[in-house]
Amino acid sequence: MGLADYTTWRVGGEAQWFAEPDSREQLQALLAWAQREQLPWGVIGAGSNLLISDQGLPGLTLCNRRLQGLALEASSGLIEAEAGEPIPSLARRAARAGLAGLEWAVGIPGTVGGAAVMNAGAQGGCTAEVLRSVTVVDPQRPEAPFELTADQLDFAYRHSRLQLEPLVVLAARFQLQPGQDPAAVSQRTSANLHSRTSTQPYQQPSCGSVFRNPEPQKAGQLIEALGLKGLKVGGAEVSPIHANFIVNTGGATAADIDQLIAQVQDRVHAAHGIALHPEVKRLGPFEGLALAA
Repeated sequence: MGLADYTTWRVGGEAQWFAEPDSREQLQALLAWAQREQLPWGVIGAGSNLLISDQGLPGLTLCNRRLQGLALEASSGLIEAEAGEPIPSLARRAARAGLAGLEWAVGIPGTVGGAAVMNAGAQGGCTAEVLRSVTVVDPQRPEAPFELTADQLDFAYRHSRLQLEPLVVLAARFQLQPGQDPAAVSQRTSANLHSRTSTQPYQQPSCGSVFRNPEPQKAGQLIEALGLKGLKVGGAEVSPIHANFIVNTGGATAADIDQLIAQVQDRVHAAHGIALHPEVKRLGPFEGLALAA
């Protein structure tokens, strides 16, 4: 199975084994199979924060984007969503129910599971502010899901404990602010989406923001100030619209993107002594040291 169709960059090689489970039980059964067969495994969602090697991935790759669905309590503001539920649809559903707190999330091209793992954020908000707990499974014991509260997830800027441990998110619970005017919340949500789509290259394949902001500096501003908009390696280009985006202009490979990331890191470090750390997760074999933490 070619993985390019499962990433927003539209690059990546073949998966040795691939499955799209449509229930928690199927996901758990597949993890149990991988354990019995002693296969490496990995889970992807919307593929928006991933750079998958042109050489593909060994073992079992699971895509959880069919694990969708949510339960919403308008009176309490509590939402439980499956790991594959798209973040934009979650934000819109919350707004229509008069629940505030996810207006920032409408333009994030990811899933609930990915947002929990990465502590995704935008427009001044982030997942850690509204997430209350996750249901996870340890592939060593896939038959026994358990819950972790937000306090147990060690949230920091674009970081959580889930990046360090081999746990798979099955679902997440969010606590929003109930009793808000649905029209007002929807208007704020739509305004945030317009702000993102008018300032970011949504018409071309990308992963979203490539680099974490080295606060108080902004990665995009540092890159743009060096005149790097439009810098290309093969089919990969630093977006002329937003310098913290690398786009696939057509025919880019994962190696092109990886090399361009490394060039940007080198140029920013040489000019400012600042190490840009990527948000994007690299999977599979790559040459060189690009994407070093």
